This record gives sequence, C-alpha cells and structure tokens, in this order.
Amino acid sequence: MVLRLLLVLSVCACPGTGLPPRHMDSVVELTEALDSTSPNLTLPELARALGACSTPGCRAVLGDPPPVPPALSQDQWVLLTRLLHRDAVVLAPDGSTVALGPLLTGIEVGQKRVSGWPFPTFEPPIDPLYAVTITEALGTSFLSARGSDGATLGPSGCWDDVDDPQNYTLLGPSSPIPDAVANGAMDGVLLGTRAAQAPIPLADLLRGYYGMGNSTEQGRPRSSYRQRDFGVLTGPEKLEQEVEAMLRVLRVLPPTRELLQDVGPEEAAAIAGRAARDFTQLYVECPPIVPRCMWGARPYRGTPRALILPLESVFIHHTFIPSTPCHSFRSCSHAMRSMQSFHQDTRGWDDIGYSFVVGSDGYLYQGRGWHWVGAHTKGYNSKGYGVGYVGNFTSTLPDPDTIALVRDQLLPCAVSTGRLHHNYTLRGHRQMGHTDCPGNSLFQEIETWSGFKIGGIMVCMDTNAMDACLDGPWPRWTPVPWLDPGPDRANGCHQRSALV
Repeated sequence: MVLRLLLVLSVCACPGTGLPPRHMDSVVELTEALDSTSPNLTLPELARALGACSTPGCRAVLGDPPPVPPALSQDQWVLLTRLLHRDAVVLAPDGSTVALGPLLTGIEVGQKRVSGWPFPTFEPPIDPLYAVTITEALGTSFLSARGSDGATLGPSGCWDDVDDPQNYTLLGPSSPIPDAVANGAMDGVLLGTRAAQAPIPLADLLRGYYGMGNSTEQGRPRSSYRQRDFGVLTGPEKLEQEVEAMLRVLRVLPPTRELLQDVGPEEAAAIAGRAARDFTQLYVECPPIVPRCMWGARPYRGTPRALILPLESVFIHHTFIPSTPCHSFRSCSHAMRSMQSFHQDTRGWDDIGYSFVVGSDGYLYQGRGWHWVGAHTKGYNSKGYGVGYVGNFTSTLPDPDTIALVRDQLLPCAVSTGRLHHNYTLRGHRQMGHTDCPGNSLFQEIETWSGFKIGGIMVCMDTNAMDACLDGPWPRWTPVPWLDPGPDRANGCHQRSALV
C-alpha cells in the first residue's frame, strides 16, 4: 500500500528534488491516494505515527499512535516524513503557511467524535480539540517564558520559492508557536469542529476549506477567514479556560510535572490569561500581514529612516492603478511587485511608498511596514502610516470584509500594540495633497470611521471664488490662490491637502 502511495506522489514530484511541492494541494493528493489504497489508515493517524503529535497532552488525549508502515527505503522515508513530520509546514492557496501537526490532530479529534470514539476523561474537564491543537502549546510556551524576554508567539516566515516551496525560513528567533503553528492550530479547531458534525472525506474537507491550486482566482477560500471564524467560535474567555484546564492536566503528567512544580494555582491562572490575551491580540484581533519576502519584494534602495512611535495619523489611499481589486494571493502579490517597480523605477523612490497595502483576498501586504518612513503622503510621511487599498474606488467600494480589515482590525491593532496614538487622526489622501485619492466612494466611507478628522487647506480656483470658499462648510480651511488649475473643479473650490 505504502509503495503504491509513494509511486502516486512521485508522478507529480518536482524535477531535481524528487519531492512534491509543499503545497496544501500535495496534502490533498496524499489524502486521496491513501483513502483509495488503505481506507482503514487515515492521514491524521499516519501523521501522528510519524511524530506530528508527540507531546504529553496529545498522547493523553488521543493515545499512542498506530504502528508505522512496514520498513521503507531511505528515499521513501524522506518523501513521507518531510511532508508529515511534526514540524512540517505547507503553503496554502491563500498564501498562508500552515503547520500540519495541529491541523491534522484537530481533524482526527473531530473524526473520532463523529464516530463515537470514547475520549479519556480528565479532572478538570478539557476539550480534546483545543488540547491537541493549541492549549498545550500555549501553556508550555508561556510557562517557559516566565521571567525571561524569550518570544512566546511568532514570528512569520518565507519560502525559498512560492511556486515550488521546499524550504521555509522564519524571519526571527522561533517561539514554540510561530505563525505557521498558530495557523495550523486555528485551522485544526475549525476543521475539527466541522469534521465532528458529520462524516466527510478528508480530501473534500481540505479542498472546501483551502481551495485547490495556489494560483486560484475563484474567490477567497474559507481559510482566509480563519482568524475571524476562530475568534467567533472560541473567544478569549474560552481559550483562557482551556489553557488553564490544560495546565492542571500537565501538572499530573510525568513528562511535564517538573515544569509546573513551583507554579501555584494563581500563577497558572495568570499565565493562562496572558496566553489567551496575547494569542487573541496577535492572531485574532490584529489582521494577517503578508511579509515582504512572501510577495517577492525587491530590496530597499538606500537607508530607511525609522519612524518614531507611536504615530499620530493614518492616511487612506487607493492605488488607482492597479484599478481592479485583487482577490487572490497570486494577483495581490503581482500587484505589489508592479507597484514597487513603478515607485522605484519611474518615481525614483527607495521602495514601494505605502506602509501597508490592502488586498481583497483577506490580507494586508507589508510595504514599508510598522517601523520605516514611507512615501505616501508628501509632507506627512514621518507622521503617519499610509494604507492603500488595491483598486480604483471613485465610484465603487471595496467589499465589506476588505473595509473591515482596516477599520476593525488594523487600526485597533496599531493602537493596542503601541504603534499608533489612541487619539489618532484618520484622513484621506485628498485632504493632504492635490489628488482625488482615495476616490469619492472610499472617501465617503472613511468619513464614517472613528478618528476621521475634517481639515486641510481649501484651494480656490481664482480670487473671485474667495467668498464662496470662506462661506463653505470647512471653517478650519483657508483660501489660497489657485495655482494649478486642473480637471477637479467644483463650485470654485478645491481641496489641497495641507493642514493649517
């Protein structure tokens, strides 16, 4: 059976590597091949046999894994273990990176629940789904970080080749829960919950959630909503309760007793609260941001200037060109590379100008990022972040989820993490410069957002229109002579984006 499975996978192996690309598609193909050859051995069970779930808590919940397949050759083990090893990560069609360990163990819990498999009981009670996906990892991560400056969550990372990913490199020192593990844990909870509702073939479950093909243009897959859906299903209170309960279980398991021997109940409760709050803030309340290396950014030219945080302003833009919103990782990353090339090669800037760019695929894309001065709002680049929506929003709006990505996630996240003043000012680019950006429709939308401020200099088209400007609805704006007449004339007045 295993030999046939390996032969099926080797048909699509990448030239020169002998291995399939580390896409979620490969996992789906592996699942289908396994189902057709050995329906009594599921992919989650096989992954657990190869070490995908070897922690004390996971073994306590799911028991010992089934025996591994018969003896395999060296090459065969490499093929199988690189895809299913407990540290393995794969690239999903939405551009996110997912650790298979917590994903598959969460699905296994769901499959066992729907089959009526008797889970062991614990005192206090724990939810097996959370125990095998996230709560043990959270509890031990924050326990180990007591009294130190060690990282407890993150960082993100990048692939050596997005089209044919083989090696994944973290962008900083690893914590027990880097982004790929967090993604896998959230997906494990969501798909485990789905699997527990009714029997469903694993390949269909994965395909329906992730989509198929890393270049898909068929709309956003469900996986791009993982943070929102996990937050709705779980909530910080539920997560805190499950972490605290899991710490009590770990206190009595032989491999983890020593880790908790000097931790009292009150401290354990405090650790659980901090773990739940930090995880919720980073992976639920803050939006997912695609790092520069993931979308294929060129190097920065010159020496970047550091921002002095927290900043006081945010300026909203639309890209105008590209004029069409991007709805997939492939199209959004292409738009990012196109804009960076234009900004560097045509405008002569050091880098793409925006701090962040908003795709309609559910993700923000890092431009200059949180810490470096951008080139988005002349005269104000060091005072605020420039956030650009991909598309032309003169007469249409981004979809509601894309609007909410900035309004309900990015802005509160920037405040809660100390990067933006709590009483920040939000303005459209047109208030700060001679431009229609961010388009009439989007500008009218952001006028309703918290933090929006009316202000700027009103530019009159000629001196005969001075009275009209002075009598207009903008008491803080000052008329100045029209020096650069253009097509954007309305009632003798025009906004010029400089504040008084």
